[in-house]
Amino acid sequence: MDERDLHDLIGRVRSGGLSRRAFVRRMVAVGLTAPMAGMMLAANGVAMASDLRAGYKPTKAGGGGALRLLWWQAPTLINPHFAIGTKDQEACRIFYEPLAAWDADGNLATVLAAEIPSKENGGLAADGRSVVWKVKPGVTWHDGKPLTADDLVFTWEYARDPATAAVTIGSYKDCKVEKIDDLSVRILFDKPTPYWSDAFVGNVGAILPKHIFAAYTGAKSREAPQNLAPVGTGPYKFVEFRPGDIVRGERNPNYHLPNRPYFDTIEMKGGGDAVSAARAVIQTGEYDYAWNLLVEDEVLKRLETGGKGRVDVVYGGKLEFLLLNATDPNVEVDGERSSLKTKHPAFSDPKVVQAINLLLDRKSIQDYIYGRTGRATANSVNGPERFVSKNTSFAFDPAKANALLDEAGWKKGSDGIRAKDGKRLKLLFQTSINAPRQKTQAIIKQAAAKAGIEIELKSITGSVFFSSDPANPDTFPHFYADMEMYAFSMSQADPATWLLQYVSWEAAAKDNKWQGRNISRWRNPDYDAAYNAAQAELDPVKRAALLIKANDLAVSGNVLPLIHRAEVSGVGNSLVAPRSGWDNDLSFLPEWSRTT
Repeated sequence: MDERDLHDLIGRVRSGGLSRRAFVRRMVAVGLTAPMAGMMLAANGVAMASDLRAGYKPTKAGGGGALRLLWWQAPTLINPHFAIGTKDQEACRIFYEPLAAWDADGNLATVLAAEIPSKENGGLAADGRSVVWKVKPGVTWHDGKPLTADDLVFTWEYARDPATAAVTIGSYKDCKVEKIDDLSVRILFDKPTPYWSDAFVGNVGAILPKHIFAAYTGAKSREAPQNLAPVGTGPYKFVEFRPGDIVRGERNPNYHLPNRPYFDTIEMKGGGDAVSAARAVIQTGEYDYAWNLLVEDEVLKRLETGGKGRVDVVYGGKLEFLLLNATDPNVEVDGERSSLKTKHPAFSDPKVVQAINLLLDRKSIQDYIYGRTGRATANSVNGPERFVSKNTSFAFDPAKANALLDEAGWKKGSDGIRAKDGKRLKLLFQTSINAPRQKTQAIIKQAAAKAGIEIELKSITGSVFFSSDPANPDTFPHFYADMEMYAFSMSQADPATWLLQYVSWEAAAKDNKWQGRNISRWRNPDYDAAYNAAQAELDPVKRAALLIKANDLAVSGNVLPLIHRAEVSGVGNSLVAPRSGWDNDLSFLPEWSRTT
């Protein structure tokens, strides 16, 4: 298919002669992804739209009884702008909503927005410097107050204030939001911005009520009672929250979508482990839904046999990766470990980083642990297809790793462990407690031993490791270890926000309460330059090339991708639970129901 044919097809979609779905199918047939096809239409003035709601069957709200969700990592707070881990983001999504969400095809679907901005409806400026969002009329907060443009402006001010220490600051600090009227805002950018659908979209886009949070901004932000007792616009109203244990809600009778929600109550239970969560849904049916089943595929298949539920696998942008600390976790500077003022004694040498990469047996990790639920990868960005680098590769080569360590001056002692300048090559490797992660740790430790590297393994309870508590030294953003492993999701069908986790200005540190996205503290001026250039490039081809360059720089540094993970959930046989690999599991919670 040449460029002329492509423009003809896009023109037919614009004129109504070809459906969006048919266009996407044609693009997939020639090797593109659905999200890429959707963004291609948007870039050519065809408004994004989602037909997900067309599959909703109930004809009235309520009557569905209790919806029982099982999260084996329990949430610890319910403020979406402080939600570091996915568990907290998901709890927030029960009560708070953004203007729009990414659906399974990578299209933007309206939530609180009246429509998705496009060139066609006048929402997108031709110069790429502004976008107009219109708020859906008639939406009310759970306390009955109306949602207005003032709430959007307030959310922007709240999130961008450094004193708030919001994890979403990166999505709001470089734009300006101004009120047009009671139901419209304009987002202004100081330069052409191709990725305009960041602020107020997806898991970083939840809108806060000004009348509730206005007294708790900046340095007072952590004192707000509503950090634990949310007042949102979502399908369920808050009933109870016990941090580290349970979240309860009841149906919002004034929800802004017709015939929704279907369920009368919702319970999000936390704790346990992934295997017990899988068993409670797939085998026994005690719960309706289990999140993030990081369980060996062999175990999942056994549970499905004759069980009361099924495994639901959705691929999006989730990555299981290994981070190498660019700073020294064993040295304290001004009361801070892993300080940006230090350098790691081993990982500051690129040859050592390369050696560690060659000791990662990704293929075995895929084959023996993940099966259908994960794919070995050398890339941080694994979709949409136009953003996936073809320049990277991975190999398991202990012999070459040994040679690199020799070249770097790390010599083996009589006990087989390498040392340099009197310091042994002993590394602390931490992750959360979960069977696949502990097995992955064991595989990596065994390979490292053959290269003369001593690894001490540390496993931390998930609710602690992924806690957003700035006083907890065992959280993954503190990173008081040499190596750590976990998964994160690229929750937009565009890698701009995802790749922020490697820019130098996002380094997690004491002065930002460890809220920065850059957990490894790896800093590279070439990466920063490529990322910044991509954010001002309106040509989609040139922009994709810059983002691919950024990916390549990151994975050649202290970021070591392991597995492109599917979003794996356990779903009761009667539960209808549409999900998107490009957003939170609960991003389309209002569409959930049961078959009868």
